[in-house]
Amino acid sequence: MNPPISDFELGTDGPSLILVGVDGSRTSMRAAAYAAGLARRQGARLLAVYVTTLPPAVGAAPAAIGAITEAAAQEATELEHQFRDRAAEIGLDLEFRTVFGDPWTELTRAAKESRADAVIVGASEHAGHKIIGSLATRLVRHGRWPVTVVP
Repeated sequence: MNPPISDFELGTDGPSLILVGVDGSRTSMRAAAYAAGLARRQGARLLAVYVTTLPPAVGAAPAAIGAITEAAAQEATELEHQFRDRAAEIGLDLEFRTVFGDPWTELTRAAKESRADAVIVGASEHAGHKIIGSLATRLVRHGRWPVTVVP
């Protein structure tokens, strides 16, 4: 008798879609390189998700929202071009999404909607995350997908 297929196992040999969270930081770019190599070797698609967030202090200065949003859009566009160029070089099926909101919420949503088989993120370089917890820790605790944290 075959064991029942869980919500996690989608019935494929290896991953068909790998999601990587990117923000332009050193660790997220290493995570993207790792995810791209893994996707290429596994014959999987790669979904790169760039999440734009607003710093808490912006609420007090609404005029800054436009400048921050424009800067984030420009960074996302530059990253997308860089990712697409590199994906074309190695023959990788890439989708790049730019979303606005909380990184944990948006990466979780993208992983659910796309039925990602794995999530890869860079380790946090923020000192405060040692106290309040990092995105990677929250994703691991959520326990919905295998999560790889790249240093």
